[in-house]
Amino acid sequence: MLAFLLVAGSVQTAAAAGRLEIAHAWIRTAPPGAMMQAGYAILRNSGDAPLVISGAHSEDFGDVSLHQTLEENGVERMRTLGEVTLAPGARLVFAPGGRHLMLMQPRRELKSGDRVKIHLDTKSGDGATAEFRVQDDAPAPIK
Repeated sequence: MLAFLLVAGSVQTAAAAGRLEIAHAWIRTAPPGAMMQAGYAILRNSGDAPLVISGAHSEDFGDVSLHQTLEENGVERMRTLGEVTLAPGARLVFAPGGRHLMLMQPRRELKSGDRVKIHLDTKSGDGATAEFRVQDDAPAPIK
């Protein structure tokens, strides 16, 4: 009976977890020598518990952070997002003019068509890695 309770408890714990999915991931092509770029994607929590995104990293950049562009008194400014919580089933769009991944200190010259892996960290420790495609324009709108 004790074994059954232990197994049942672990199944319930495993089921109550957030699961990060990353779709439509891309990086805008930058001019040669640019020291920063921006990455965009749609993040979704397909789990059944809240998910906290705590940061990001990539072997192709010295620093990756979550940012948001805000307009204050007619001037656009960027702010670090810090941690972002996604409710179960919720999605968060990172798009030009809004939330984005700030990609600093590229470790190689990136041109249109290149691919870059970026890992988004979660407080639960699992996170998710996606392949971001470098391209000149945003992908077709999502339907």
